[in-house]
Amino acid sequence: MVATHESAGGPAPLRFLADAGSGPGLVFVEGSAGLGKSHFLRGVGASPEAAGVTRLAWRCGDPDAQPEIARQEGPLLLLVDDAHRAGAEERQRLRRVLEAPWPGLTAVVSYRPEELEVPGLPLGASPDGYPPELTVVRHRLEPWDTAGVRRAAAEVLGDHCPAEVVTRLWERSGGVPQVVADLLALLRGRPQEEYTVDGLDGLGVPVRLAELALSRTLRLSPEDRPVVWAAAVLDEPVGRDELVAVSGLGPARGRSALLAALACAALAEREEGRYGLPVPLAALAVHASVPGPVRQELHQRAARAVARRQPVPWAVLARHHRAGGHVRGWLRAVENAARTAAGSGRHQEAVGLLEPTLTSPVVPPQVRARLAPLLARSAVVGLRSDQTVEVLRHIVRDASLPLAVRGELRLDLGLLLNNQLGRVRQGMRELELAAAELREVRPELAARAMAALALPQWPGPSVEAHRTWLLTAMQIAEESEDDVIHAAVAANRLSFSLSVGDPDAWDLVETLPTDSPEPSCRLHAARGLCNAADSAAWLGYYPRAEEMLAAGLELSARNGAPYTEHTALGTRLLLEWHTGRWGGLAERCERFVDATADMPLLASDARMVRGLIAFAQGDWGTALSWLSGHDATAPEDTPTPLAAATSGALVRLALARQEVGGAAERARVAWSVVAAKGVWGWAAELAPWAVEALARAGERETARHMVHAFALGIEGRDVPVARAALVWSQAVLAEVEGRREEAVRLYRAASAAYAALLRPYAQALNAENAARCVLETKARDVPEEAGGDPRQGAGAEGPRTEEEAGGGDGAEGTDEADDATTWAVAELQACIERFSDLGAVWDAARCRAVLRTHQPAKEKRRPGRPSQADRLSPREREVAELAASGLTNREIATTLHLSPRTVEQHIARAMRKTGALSRQDLPRHLV
Repeated sequence: MVATHESAGGPAPLRFLADAGSGPGLVFVEGSAGLGKSHFLRGVGASPEAAGVTRLAWRCGDPDAQPEIARQEGPLLLLVDDAHRAGAEERQRLRRVLEAPWPGLTAVVSYRPEELEVPGLPLGASPDGYPPELTVVRHRLEPWDTAGVRRAAAEVLGDHCPAEVVTRLWERSGGVPQVVADLLALLRGRPQEEYTVDGLDGLGVPVRLAELALSRTLRLSPEDRPVVWAAAVLDEPVGRDELVAVSGLGPARGRSALLAALACAALAEREEGRYGLPVPLAALAVHASVPGPVRQELHQRAARAVARRQPVPWAVLARHHRAGGHVRGWLRAVENAARTAAGSGRHQEAVGLLEPTLTSPVVPPQVRARLAPLLARSAVVGLRSDQTVEVLRHIVRDASLPLAVRGELRLDLGLLLNNQLGRVRQGMRELELAAAELREVRPELAARAMAALALPQWPGPSVEAHRTWLLTAMQIAEESEDDVIHAAVAANRLSFSLSVGDPDAWDLVETLPTDSPEPSCRLHAARGLCNAADSAAWLGYYPRAEEMLAAGLELSARNGAPYTEHTALGTRLLLEWHTGRWGGLAERCERFVDATADMPLLASDARMVRGLIAFAQGDWGTALSWLSGHDATAPEDTPTPLAAATSGALVRLALARQEVGGAAERARVAWSVVAAKGVWGWAAELAPWAVEALARAGERETARHMVHAFALGIEGRDVPVARAALVWSQAVLAEVEGRREEAVRLYRAASAAYAALLRPYAQALNAENAARCVLETKARDVPEEAGGDPRQGAGAEGPRTEEEAGGGDGAEGTDEADDATTWAVAELQACIERFSDLGAVWDAARCRAVLRTHQPAKEKRRPGRPSQADRLSPREREVAELAASGLTNREIATTLHLSPRTVEQHIARAMRKTGALSRQDLPRHLV
């Protein structure tokens, strides 16, 4: 009997070919245009299962590609392409082959089901059907899902295609592989910055798809074509009655036209009972082909039809009204659509509707004054849009604009300039103007502007100026019954109080209206939680910051606040750095910077963390580019805590390079900024390095004043990480001034403080300093001929060769001194392990160098070197790794307490042993 079934699994032909003893088989490969039937056939013919099998290719509709087929011994694979193009005689020839099959015959026949002469019958009708011994299978090719489109995009564009572009590509192509391939080929020819949704939409319709859609439309009679035009105008699957109504053909004629369009594949049943172009993107080509007056009439009928839907799709209705020339209806629909989107938390959608509307010259002034605040409110919680800023700037210059409206727009414009664009000085000016304009006419909005000016993170004014703004905003809010104003002020009061280390600030967390029925209140609560998490991260309350961050992210996502979400994600990267979660952190930072490349303020946290990681890994050139490259936010526009921390990293980098003068100058400038701001808790990431830079530059009195001012500034404040940093700074000053025993005690206290704060990197740095001071103290007690002063830094004799560093047995010490030495060696070994676990390659190398320099004589190896043959010695590998990271010979020598000549020799041997052609070639050979 005949076994006929549908194949939903893998390629059926391969199963037939794999079974050499099987009977004859016929596989129908069904797929609409562009799904890859010819590619599928070529794959079958080239498969391992087809090896040694006689293969014949048959292309229907081409007489020169139709071989003669005779019965033969052994297997035969017949590949028939485009059966829908076969004429009656050609189908009959194929039928004759299949009516007398033999064992080993496998015929694979592909066709487009929508173009068959008789639907469902690829080889036409036959009174006798197929012989009993022939197994007949149908294999359907399906469009790609999003995963398939993503794989194709990755093959063509690499990792440069964002997820939203993949989704849009899948939606517009319908997952048809050929359309996807054509669009990707067009996109690949554009700059990478155009790999966006707008860039994809701007490509238009690929020629192959446009010609297919238009040629199928032209097969219809002129009387039937309006039904296809109507589908292109609607640009979405719709029911029969709506499609016919928009076509204007009337019920009977419209039904006939729809059947004709389906028969020639100009239209397809995209969903059950709903019709449209087979590939959504093809609608653009058909739409453009419709004469202008006819197209306008179609849109007018589409607007009437869409308006009858419930609920009304206002954005769709707006598109049809505008294309139909109905301006008033268009503006009314845009406003309803934007309010609906904003009310549901889809603020980016609202911005996308309002931006192009407000740039149109046909919008009356009174409508502009009504829509502009809606655009501004949505833009503030959304992501960057330079067009929105320009639209608002243009509108606020309109002299006819009511003062209250101008002030409201100026408020949101200031927030956009501050946040999304990172133009803080411009944004602060707009906020100050908004506060003045709104003070009498809209005091509750004036309070919002004042609350924004109260955030001390903004560079420039002192903390007392911010406090004045906050107190005035709180006074206005107390007199107001507006819940939104209360929420806005409460959020910024929390951030201010935490930032200045107010011990009672934590009680304010409970004042945030996280469960308010008012969406705007929830948005302010989400912002308050995320800002508070950032403030807590700078204070050193990392677990609390994590808790608020999780709550703020959840609330932001639920209420549609992408900008707030992104600020929280930046804070999370900072928390991961501080708390030692460095695994994959560099890659996460780079992805975040890529995602926020056009919003420099949002990317600042990630840029700093990425630079700090590069520094710890010894890649100082990369560190410098991340910390102060041309893409970095200007210091005058960078939030004060971030600017101080970044300056601290740059000061440390200059110190590591022995550029003491440059480090001191940068430290003075950065310290003056923190002092002018007056939020001393933010000096925590700067103070130890600034004090060291100035003390080593010979400005010890200035360094003492720094430490004193820092101590006074945090007195009575709840700033745990600043307290740890103060002890660290005091230890640095004590060490430079020669008070080594005090320095050891202070370093150990700082290490313990950072350990309690869950800051493993800072803990290890202080533990290393304490151990080094112990060993250096012992070394100074040794006669000079026994080894000299090994400390590298101010007053040190400079790098020495390995041979020079290895001599001397040391002096006899007390038991107490020996115990201290034993502790110091063990502590350094523990620090090496901590640094290595974190991935701080440079720090671990420096620590090992200190340990080797001061290692007790009994633990030193005997003279002479063990043979390493062609393997790298531990020292050669260490030097090679630092060279591969980008350090110069001088920088490596400073790190490892070697002479530059010794470093040069180690690198030369490492290159010879590994086969590396250059320093730049070393990383590949060291893996």
